[in-house]
Amino acid sequence: MEEMEEELKCPVCGSFYREPIILPCSHNICQACARNILVQTPESESPQSRRASGSGVSDYDYLDLDKMSLYSEADSGYGSYGGFASAPTTPCQKSPNGVRVFPPAMPPPATHLSPALASVPRNSCITCPQCHRSLILDDRGLRGFPKNRVLEGVIDRYQQSKAAALKCQLCEKAPKEATVMCEQCDVFYCDPCRLRCHPPRGPLAKHRLVPPAQGRVSRRLSPRKVSTCTDHELENHSMYCVQCKMPVCYQCLEEGKHSSHEVKALGAMWKLHKSQLSQALNGLSDRAKEAKEFLVQLRNMVQQIQENSVEFEACLVAQCDALIDALNRRKAQLLARVNKEHEHKLKVVRDQISHCTVKLRQTTGLMEYCLEVIKENDPSGFLQISDALIRRVHLTEDQWGKGTLTPRMTTDFDLSLDNSPLLQSIHQLDFVQMKASSPVPATPILQLEDCCTHNNSATLSWKQPPLSTVPAEGYILELDDGNGGQFREVYVGKETMCTVDGLHFNSTYNARIKAFNKTGVSQYSKTLVLQTSEAIIIHEIQPMKDTDSEEQTVPFPVPSERLPLRRMSPFSSTLNLQPSFPGRAYFDFRSSPHQLSLHSSLQSLNAPGCNFETQSTSYSQLVDIKKLLAVAWFAFDPGSAHSDIIFSNDNLTVTCSSYDDRVVLGKTGFSKGVHYWELTVDRYDNHPDPAFGVARIDVMKDVMLGKDDKAWAMYVDNNRSWFMHNNSHTNRTEGGITKGATIGVLLDFNRKTLTFFINDEQQGPIAFENVEGLFFPAVSLNRNVQVTLHTGLQVPDFYSSRASIA
Repeated sequence: MEEMEEELKCPVCGSFYREPIILPCSHNICQACARNILVQTPESESPQSRRASGSGVSDYDYLDLDKMSLYSEADSGYGSYGGFASAPTTPCQKSPNGVRVFPPAMPPPATHLSPALASVPRNSCITCPQCHRSLILDDRGLRGFPKNRVLEGVIDRYQQSKAAALKCQLCEKAPKEATVMCEQCDVFYCDPCRLRCHPPRGPLAKHRLVPPAQGRVSRRLSPRKVSTCTDHELENHSMYCVQCKMPVCYQCLEEGKHSSHEVKALGAMWKLHKSQLSQALNGLSDRAKEAKEFLVQLRNMVQQIQENSVEFEACLVAQCDALIDALNRRKAQLLARVNKEHEHKLKVVRDQISHCTVKLRQTTGLMEYCLEVIKENDPSGFLQISDALIRRVHLTEDQWGKGTLTPRMTTDFDLSLDNSPLLQSIHQLDFVQMKASSPVPATPILQLEDCCTHNNSATLSWKQPPLSTVPAEGYILELDDGNGGQFREVYVGKETMCTVDGLHFNSTYNARIKAFNKTGVSQYSKTLVLQTSEAIIIHEIQPMKDTDSEEQTVPFPVPSERLPLRRMSPFSSTLNLQPSFPGRAYFDFRSSPHQLSLHSSLQSLNAPGCNFETQSTSYSQLVDIKKLLAVAWFAFDPGSAHSDIIFSNDNLTVTCSSYDDRVVLGKTGFSKGVHYWELTVDRYDNHPDPAFGVARIDVMKDVMLGKDDKAWAMYVDNNRSWFMHNNSHTNRTEGGITKGATIGVLLDFNRKTLTFFINDEQQGPIAFENVEGLFFPAVSLNRNVQVTLHTGLQVPDFYSSRASIA
């Protein structure tokens, strides 16, 4: 009902309609409000003049808004009659509902009629305050509009229901509106209380439930009656049936319904039940007393928790302040060393400046003296000193040539601060359960004899210490990112062996394990350093027979044995590897122009006796592995994406629920090698600007990709594209995207470049150079775009040939 209230209010006055009239545009308005917004029009626009000219229009003609509009100046808040200089400009006002209305150009003349019946000026015009359509009134004025009696009736009923709303008598907090009344119980119920306290079964099933309004009227018109029998309304209850547990009348006993049942006097049973209820209340009162004491205890605990929290926060602040003070002291010591090095460098350079200045002064003096000697015309006198001067000049020249003009000190400071251990310790700073009810499990021990790496997979095994008496509920395995970065959880569970696939080739990883139970977690184990193999290059797998077929499938037998547990790494990967099998590599090969599907661990390529023949003679073929080139398989990451991103198709297809651009990253990060992936545009509406590229893990997720310094992207519309990094737009290139377009992204760490393609053609020059570090595939889009990711693709042929030439 409350949602309907806005429909019952006038757009001019903001109150409930009073004597509403219906305009030809089907909107309603109070009759008094209609008189207030009347405006007098020029004589030439009156209905009479139009009929005289033979235009044949109806009495309620809408004005041409292009020629004469009361809202021609709507942006400035004023309206005027276009083309009539004599018409005064009328200020525009706003109603309580926010609708612009026009006051009358002049006050209406005094009249003895009511405002609803008073005559209106000739040639008057009224504009609907909702749709702004204007019309000229005929001689009947406002009386020519029909009154909306239905709307008046709805308003009357609505106001009565609002005023007459009855509340439930059994709601404990914020009583709800009653929906029924029981005439026998004389109680108003809402729906939840009726179902809970007055179920429609047993004796209550015969009670009469009426609407609240009817119940209120019956309560008001008739006094409370004596309880009567539900089967015989003229008989009062006089007895109590013990078997049926309900009051009955004398006629019920005579008719035989309760003739064989035990009955007792109504008054005696009334007193007996009162006594039983009182005894039950005594036990409940004891429980209520205990509950009150318990509540007091809980309130005391709240106060104690608050006090302990303040004390603990103060202790934590003091400990952190002590760490900050220690860091500041160490900072001062390091700065002192830097200043000492600074002073030493300055002293050496200044000493060299002073020495060179003295020697330069001596050299300049010798040169000037020699020039003056050369000017002398006395040969004998010149020859007496010439030999000595020549020797001095050569000696001075030799002195300048013995490293005198080489700086004795460099401008660089040969100091490098190693803060990684401290940062790692800060990240690991955490609370320890000091008052645990039971101890935490012991630190697990890594079983080095069972830990190994193969290709880009790592297998780790661990166990609890032999003398440990505290059981562990599970273990948490953590690896860094292969670049000395932060540790991340890669496995949580009860197993004591795990294989992590999809690591970087030729990289060094640090691994550690800890145990946990309900009490808490143990300390970390010793860190184990793992080295993955050098990269295997996967380029082409071709069957040597049946080359005429466009698509070939080489089936291999798949054994049932599998490793007990494998987990995919959340870090950058070259291949998403499947469980490996001894002595054979198994492939499911499909050749296509855009995708090479390879499902194998490649773990046994060099194993003894390895061959690539199938077991079936009908499919007997040899697979020629000419050259191998690493490819990456990954999907979008829901864990790091913005909450507005919508995933489907096993996280390979994404769109957005917002009109603003939102960012989603791939699950795989890259820091080495050459990687290429494509995105197809499944839906493209209203010419948005999706962006494609790479980003750091901490890129902003609520703006377009490339707006900050953590992303390198190409954003493109239906006509052109731009490259963007740190909100800097470069290299505008013609050519856009439509539905069905394919965008390719090529990340080449060998050449440190990022290049984009649209429909298999390079879009613009190389987008970004000097690309180094860990990057994740990234896309930003809004609700007008949907894209699908395609991975595991070969590098485009023309790029490969160009790279080989380079």
